[in-house]
Amino acid sequence: MYHDDPEEYIGSRIVGFEVYPKSISSEGRIGCAKSGGELPPQDVGHATKVVYTYSVEFREEKDVKWSNRWNLYLSNSNQNIHWYSIINSIIILMFLSAMVAVIMLRTLNHDITTYNQEDLKEEQEEVTGWKLVHGDVFRQPKMSGLLAALVGSGVQFIGMILVTTLFALIGVLNPSYRGGMLSFTVFLFFFMGAFGGYNSSRLYKTFKGSSWQKNALLTGTLVPGILFLIIFLLDLFIWSQQSSSAIPFGTFVALVVLWFCVSLPLVFLGAYFGQKKKPIEHPVRTNQIPRQIPETSWFLSPVASVLIAGLLPFAVIFIELFFVMKSVWQDQFYYLYGFATIVFAILIITCIEITIVIIYFQLCSEDYRWWWRSFFVSGSSSFYIFLYAFFYYATRIQYVAFVPGLIYFTYVTVSCLIYFLCTGTIGFLACYFALRRIYGAVKVD
Repeated sequence: MYHDDPEEYIGSRIVGFEVYPKSISSEGRIGCAKSGGELPPQDVGHATKVVYTYSVEFREEKDVKWSNRWNLYLSNSNQNIHWYSIINSIIILMFLSAMVAVIMLRTLNHDITTYNQEDLKEEQEEVTGWKLVHGDVFRQPKMSGLLAALVGSGVQFIGMILVTTLFALIGVLNPSYRGGMLSFTVFLFFFMGAFGGYNSSRLYKTFKGSSWQKNALLTGTLVPGILFLIIFLLDLFIWSQQSSSAIPFGTFVALVVLWFCVSLPLVFLGAYFGQKKKPIEHPVRTNQIPRQIPETSWFLSPVASVLIAGLLPFAVIFIELFFVMKSVWQDQFYYLYGFATIVFAILIITCIEITIVIIYFQLCSEDYRWWWRSFFVSGSSSFYIFLYAFFYYATRIQYVAFVPGLIYFTYVTVSCLIYFLCTGTIGFLACYFALRRIYGAVKVD
């Protein structure tokens, strides 16, 4: 049996065969040798016929569409597990939503009503809690320029992820095209620089910053510079091993050109329009002398509150994270973008709610230093993702050489850093908006 047309093998499967040594004649003709002797090669014109000494059964699936030809190689994990993940995430979200509802609709609403009643001035003088820090809650934080730059970078990454997810959902980005999605996200990150620069500059002006140009330069170079340096140092080790997995030097040069010729100018363009806008208005004035902060409970300390808050967002994405890790590090394609989008939406809501709850308890303990705390509280689940990466490496991946392990942990670190910036920015912006609404509803003399 022989085939001259290789396209006939598309959609076919070979089953039940036995291989014998093949022979090649001096004229370049191909034959197959069986244990009992040699079969002569056969020529037909310019084509070479391959004579098989084993039986071949072709099972052609003619009803398979061209768009579905990669389904055999895609991850065929049970979708029920993904639905279990979503149900688990929704349960956690409902628990948090109930807490927020109690705080916002009952406790907070009752407090605002009490504070705004004119005939309860004596009780207001003895009241304690979040209203006492109204003169300090919007006080400029330490290293405000750095915070504005990180928020701007977070907005840049969030825009990149949202657009990439949208394109994946509608089928523009095909998972069978290795490297296509990564290339698209990198280029998209550069073009999102305008949004990052605008938000960073607007926040920097609200913090009464004096040089928006320096802020734009910090926004456009800090995070991309750290990521570029990490990847470049990793490639030095890969190049030393002469591995084909190293990023070519020409690609690095192209990325640097895009960084300084596309991304950085767009960051400055966005920052220019951001500084032209009015600063964000706060509903209450800030006192000249900072209020003394009393001692708080151990669970409201910065480290404890951040670590506790990070558990719930991690629990939301834990199961889906396993499939993402499996697809990236165990040579499978991840194509269940619908499930990923649902989990991502639940993650965003969870980060918002847990940040508001933690900051509310902090303000009730008369600690008004919420700016950086809100950023770290929302992004703290990246710490647990990094710990899970160690567990996954020890139980699922059998890398024994130094360089493959270095590749794994380097890209995990980069992913966790991006995740931290995105979730931290989401929690910060949501908390900032909520506090402006809360203190704007209170009558302050």
